[in-house]
Amino acid sequence: MLRKIRIAVAILFFVALTLLFLDFTGTLHVWLEWMARIQFLPAVLALHLGIVAALVLLTLLFGRIYCSVICPLGVMQDIVSWIAGRRRKYRFRYRPARTWLRYGVLVLFVAALVAQVAWLAALIAPYSAYGRIASNLFAPLWRWGNNLLALAAEHFDSYAFYTVDVWMKGLGTLLVAAVTFLLIGVLAWRGGRTWCNTICPVGTVLGMLSRFSLFKPRFDVSKCNGCKLCARNCKASCINPEAHEIDYSRCVACMDCLESCRQGAISYTWRRETRDTVNGGAGNRSPKDAASRAAKSAVEAPAKSAVEAPAKSAVKAPATAASGAAAPDPSRRRFLAGLGTVAVAATVRAQEMKVDGGLALIEEKKIPDRATPLTPPGSLSAHNLATHCTGCQLCISACPNGVLRPSGKLTSFMQPVMSYERGYCRPECTECSSVCPTGAIRPITRAEKSATQIGHAVWIRENCVTLRDDVQCDNCARHCPTGAITMVKAAPDDPASRLIPVVDEERCIGCGACENLCPARPFSAIYVEGHLRHRTV
Repeated sequence: MLRKIRIAVAILFFVALTLLFLDFTGTLHVWLEWMARIQFLPAVLALHLGIVAALVLLTLLFGRIYCSVICPLGVMQDIVSWIAGRRRKYRFRYRPARTWLRYGVLVLFVAALVAQVAWLAALIAPYSAYGRIASNLFAPLWRWGNNLLALAAEHFDSYAFYTVDVWMKGLGTLLVAAVTFLLIGVLAWRGGRTWCNTICPVGTVLGMLSRFSLFKPRFDVSKCNGCKLCARNCKASCINPEAHEIDYSRCVACMDCLESCRQGAISYTWRRETRDTVNGGAGNRSPKDAASRAAKSAVEAPAKSAVEAPAKSAVKAPATAASGAAAPDPSRRRFLAGLGTVAVAATVRAQEMKVDGGLALIEEKKIPDRATPLTPPGSLSAHNLATHCTGCQLCISACPNGVLRPSGKLTSFMQPVMSYERGYCRPECTECSSVCPTGAIRPITRAEKSATQIGHAVWIRENCVTLRDDVQCDNCARHCPTGAITMVKAAPDDPASRLIPVVDEERCIGCGACENLCPARPFSAIYVEGHLRHRTV
């Protein structure tokens, strides 16, 4: 029963956290953002001492429940390991702890945080690693599926779904997410919780605490018959059945050993059964009795496998023959062909969005070369963002305007930066500040955001269509929410002179409305230069 409860709660956390990264409507963030805040590393960086104390107390009471229930990367490994276990059962065995590797990675991780090399620490932080996987690998599939449903609903005059843009936000982060997913997936497929017990720094810290947990899986050696099923089902490879010992620093309290033991020799309790499993000892069982049980098990196992093998082969043979003679299902082909047609139609519909009235191709804007990158309102400064951000990409997933994207520079790799090719930072939007779990982007109100200057606009004379094409344009001035842009005559002494923009840097907050709505291509005639430290205007 304990195992079933653990699995149900773990699935609940995993699905909710995944939807938090996939949701593009902003409706789930109000209900689920607390799940990101209770992750261990974000709570430490945000100095949420109450959450940290609760996680430490949880570990001291029940062991590494956090790793098997709350951490999404740990649950993802369990899912991969479960799929692999469907093909091959009893595939685990006891392995000694790689202590030097575990503590070596932990020292490197702490050193990276102290030295403010945030991108290095973010590579192995479990919550951030899963966030990048969900944002860069799962989210595009989720949005493509939504667009297919929107296209299908359109044929029935339904607006239950609407199409959204699917675009690559950062090549470097995409590659990091793909490599991380493949590496952790392979390790989980072959060895279960190998990543958690060799690389993960959070697992190492909680492992040191779980040695002293009150409730633990404990051996009752008087009931053990030496079958070793507990060790063969332990995905943490921490049960030594011959010595009747459990390495509690690696045990993730998954309860698999309790269900696999048919003799009831393992129980999850605060009481010490026959003996303390950490310190070792023979308990109440005599060496002679243990030897006789082991010998009996060794004799019975080959005989049992010899009897069961012909029966299994006899059952599987007809099924194999039947599957080989089965004819292909034409309905499946028709379904796949129809799905391909819908995908092509969706691609064509997306292409229509890139033309002006269906006649002229709209050239995409290019990112200007900013001397100082733009950081989101609420981040206070580039230094504060670099110190606290773990590159989990939750703010990037939550941004409804397409403004945030992961940085490709080494000094701020995978951390959010702002660019205005697809939209601008609307003064009424505070999504990124409300979902950030680490304090890298502090919560701010709409009024505070409207008065926070993250940069200032700069006009490029040679790019302006007013002077280049001799047409009148005042897009930047008309759409500036703070009235920081004024149109003046290019030649004050000429009554027929065209009007050009002049920027009041003291009133400009750097929202990017002017840059985004400027019709000049490929570079806007007006762009926003960032500030290292934000200020209130």
